[in-house]
Amino acid sequence: MPVYKYRYNVSVPIRRTEVFRREKALLRAQGGVLRMSEAIRLGLTRKTLYAMRDAGALEQLSRGLYRLRDLPALGNPDLVTVAKRIPQGVVCLISALHFHAITPEIPHAVSIALPPGTAAPKLGWPPITVYRFAPEAFQAGVETHNRDGIRLRVYGPAKTVADCFKFRNRLGTDLAVLALRTGLAERKFKPAEVMHYARVCRVDKIVATYLQALL
Repeated sequence: MPVYKYRYNVSVPIRRTEVFRREKALLRAQGGVLRMSEAIRLGLTRKTLYAMRDAGALEQLSRGLYRLRDLPALGNPDLVTVAKRIPQGVVCLISALHFHAITPEIPHAVSIALPPGTAAPKLGWPPITVYRFAPEAFQAGVETHNRDGIRLRVYGPAKTVADCFKFRNRLGTDLAVLALRTGLAERKFKPAEVMHYARVCRVDKIVATYLQALL
């Protein structure tokens, strides 16, 4: 990522609108959504970011996360916020089902998978539910999508269904079975794909039982 350092000449008066115009162009070149730490690395200061926020040039999506206000409205604001604040995480379970349109359930929090030993993040918004995945299960089936100009990591449909069976005691078996049925009916995946990830998640026996009943 290129680094730009701003040095303002105090002997030459610069109107605030002109300063913001330059800084907005810098932020726009980086996608328009940045964490404070990223903006600081680009040469901006906390004081400047707060001034831009207070003037309406920036909107604060979450603690330490800012976005240019004149950009088009976000289609997935919660997922974009989580993707920027927790780049090592992967959207999973109910949130991933909803993302792939294979559940009628509306998530009340963003479900995020993290590898073992990762510190639980603290966000002001949106609410999140953290799940710990074993290393092999965490790395398997990750897809990368572009949403609102942000790189979003989310498990694919087949992996997500296998994960739902893995966490069926927390989510309910009915949700996992409905997702399996819907995914098959809408051709989101093939039975062999689900079984592959079911073996990774060590739920192949129960998934095979429901597959045989549905096919």
